[in-house]
Amino acid sequence: MHINADLHIHSKYSMATSPKMDLPTLASESRKKGIQLVATGDCLHPKWLSEIKNIREENGVFSIDNIHFVLTTEVEDANQVHHLIIIPSVSKAEELYEFMKPNSKNIDSDGRPNVKLTGVEIAQAAKDAGALIGPAHAFTPWTAMYAYHNSLKDCYGDLSEYIYLIELGLSADTSYADRISELSCLTFLTNSDAHSPYVNKLAREFNRFEMEDISFDELSMAIIRKKGRKPLLNVGMPPEEGKYNESACIRCFKHYTMRESIINNWRCSCRGTIKKGVKDRVNELASYDTPHHPPHRPPYLYLIPLSEIIAMALGIGTNTKGVQKIWDVLIKQCGSEVAVLVDSAVNYSGVDERVIDAINAFRNGKLRVIPGGGGQYGKVELGSAAREKMLEKATEPQKSLFDFKDG
Repeated sequence: MHINADLHIHSKYSMATSPKMDLPTLASESRKKGIQLVATGDCLHPKWLSEIKNIREENGVFSIDNIHFVLTTEVEDANQVHHLIIIPSVSKAEELYEFMKPNSKNIDSDGRPNVKLTGVEIAQAAKDAGALIGPAHAFTPWTAMYAYHNSLKDCYGDLSEYIYLIELGLSADTSYADRISELSCLTFLTNSDAHSPYVNKLAREFNRFEMEDISFDELSMAIIRKKGRKPLLNVGMPPEEGKYNESACIRCFKHYTMRESIINNWRCSCRGTIKKGVKDRVNELASYDTPHHPPHRPPYLYLIPLSEIIAMALGIGTNTKGVQKIWDVLIKQCGSEVAVLVDSAVNYSGVDERVIDAINAFRNGKLRVIPGGGGQYGKVELGSAAREKMLEKATEPQKSLFDFKDG
């Protein structure tokens, strides 16, 4: 069976998250997005874990109205590197909590705790618990593995052989990561890292796996690629839409080339700091000039959140009632956001013709993205002159999800 999974989100107990990030809301919104398996996030937080325990559990997953949750957490190590951990059971989450608590001042107050442990120590604890671990948003310039290390081994030492996954983050895709030879054996994850259940956040990136049922063991085998279980598809935003795609000032958001950044000693003309973008960092680390995709690497399907397409078409804000109203109509008619964007007929949906035109433009590769950087998201543009293929990468309209059903 094919399972769509968003394996990195946060709860209402993390800093700077929506109070609506509760389990019933996450289940309801995941269904609208077309997601069957979603991370709990923050499962080391005692109050959040207590709420999770109240849900029916079977084989390591927790279910509400046929939407399934797997225990996950994100932790920041002593070097400010963030790690994504996928955990098999409540008892193992409690073991990890007890191990990390003496090394953390905020594990009881923040769902994404800071722990005074190295990547090696955290990976060893995850291994001992039978959990999966890998770098979260691995290329992001502030809190990522490649922000502070030049290799997996630098971060995880000899335990780098136990690392099966790496999360790409919103500013990178498969074509970026597969230029780095050490990553060829890993499974790439594309997750939302959502801090709110808004329609443009939750499941803005997700993974499709081949699994026999929904359980921790099946998910683990799919990530490790055992017994025919495997990733079938990575689905994500164009990397140019990410906040840190290009090198840019964190104050005024002016973009710089790598050469310009070095000449200016990473200081903008406004005296703000120029933050190195993911594109430039990948160029520093790259083993190849072009991506070398290993045979096990699944296709990467680009999706722009439906709410952003609606907002762009109407010229209004993303989180407005007008956008939400049209989004609700389309979801009710088509069943899920994925269906609206790539599969269902929308020409006779009755919504504003400008929205229908924008959805069809997306499907036909006629949207372009102005890259983000310095903490500012990229911008999606549409117009009669926008006949460039999306991000100048495709030579024909991309396939729908159903075109990938056989992996």
